[in-house]
Amino acid sequence: QQNMAQISQGRTVFIIAHRLSTVRPAHRIYVVERGEIVEQGSHEELLRMKGFYSRLCGSEA
Repeated sequence: QQNMAQISQGRTVFIIAHRLSTVRPAHRIYVVERGEIVEQGSHEELLRMKGFYSRLCGSEA
């Protein structure tokens, strides 16, 4: 994770991940369900929406 932060510093990076811990520090997260973007925001914003991302975070705990 720390290496990713160093490598991506000052760059735009697209990360596709199944582990939420990988994307949690991102400035902007896009949630894709069945090929469509269904939510977007920071980790905190997505949790406040109490939508798909929030449910995924709850099931990963």
